[in-house]
Amino acid sequence: MAQAGENFMLESSGLNHPKSTAVSALEVPFHRASVGAAEIEAVAAVIRSGWLTTGAQSFEFERQFAKYVGARYAVAVASCTAALHLALEAVGIKPGDEVLLPTTTFTATAEVVTYLGAKPVLADVDSRTLNISVEDAARKLTPRTRAIIPVHFAGQPCDMAEIQELAGIHHLHVIEDAAHALPSAYRGKRIGALSELTAFSFYATKTLTTGEGGMVTTDNEAHVRRLQTMRLHGISRDAWNRYGPEGSWYYEVHEAGYKYNLTDIQAALGIVQLAKCDEMYEARRRIAGIYDREFAAEALEVPAAPPDRSSSWHLYVLRLNRACLRIARNDFIRELARRGISASVHFIPLHLQPFYRHSYGYKPGDFPVAENEFQRCLSLPIYPSMTDAEIEQVVAAVLDIAQSYAS
Repeated sequence: MAQAGENFMLESSGLNHPKSTAVSALEVPFHRASVGAAEIEAVAAVIRSGWLTTGAQSFEFERQFAKYVGARYAVAVASCTAALHLALEAVGIKPGDEVLLPTTTFTATAEVVTYLGAKPVLADVDSRTLNISVEDAARKLTPRTRAIIPVHFAGQPCDMAEIQELAGIHHLHVIEDAAHALPSAYRGKRIGALSELTAFSFYATKTLTTGEGGMVTTDNEAHVRRLQTMRLHGISRDAWNRYGPEGSWYYEVHEAGYKYNLTDIQAALGIVQLAKCDEMYEARRRIAGIYDREFAAEALEVPAAPPDRSSSWHLYVLRLNRACLRIARNDFIRELARRGISASVHFIPLHLQPFYRHSYGYKPGDFPVAENEFQRCLSLPIYPSMTDAEIEQVVAAVLDIAQSYAS
């Protein structure tokens, strides 16, 4: 994830100082994990138990997570990257295949396609939601296209009806990248219960964290068996079955698998976090509502909110109307930093990154919507433990900069 302060390959407006030079003593970080005594005790209990790796806590986390999102099965893994990789492997993606995905995403979405020798085929995004443009994705279809990975950007669900229709017509596997999307919902159903496979992230900054970790949800029992085998070296029994009281030392290697299992230490964190997932969501939704109300100005564009879906508000992505401002996005972020606010940018479109340019021939100008929106977007702090004073400081800083540099 790109963090504030990186070089974002953008022009600078060459500003010296803003008209308002006030600098607040209060520092508002971009993110602060919502973990506390309950998480500490849960981890301590696992350590005291003597069983640290994948075991009873991991299996209980899977059970509770599947129930929470409304899926039949959940398989815990080491990261969302691992979840996406295993999902693609489970549906049989192989060398020479092509997989559609948006250019506006983190590199993990595309890199996992290359792990299997397949080609990531990028598509532009919708200017309102910043999710994949189904229309542009349809233009990129070839006889080699086998799957599509919709990314629920910032937690805002993609138009899954359109995506499922496209996939149905062209016999594509749908693997949702829901790294941002717990607990997002589309037409009354939670993300995680809509498609063949869905991958979640429990990275440190996500809406539910286990430090590092991920989950795959599905209703397909055959996929579950494959995911469980491949997440731990392709062996017939995991360590829990071999070393637990009912286990046996004997195992067989059926595939060349991976080391992608989640530990019980992480799962214990996840169980506590899941129990307060709704509470944390309501806190983020409240902050998003304040931002929406305060930033309803001509120079600022708040995130789109289609009525048939709800965002997890993992990110709050504000966009600048550059025709109304005499300040570039990077300078806006620097001015926020001077006022004690840490902001970030999501994401540098993949087609602008050296690897995807050199490997697949992408170049600037290939995806004009993604490029235009990238040039004017920034992500503001939004997390459950934000105080009213911190929220007020973010609002005051954004409005001060916008007013100081209004054109």
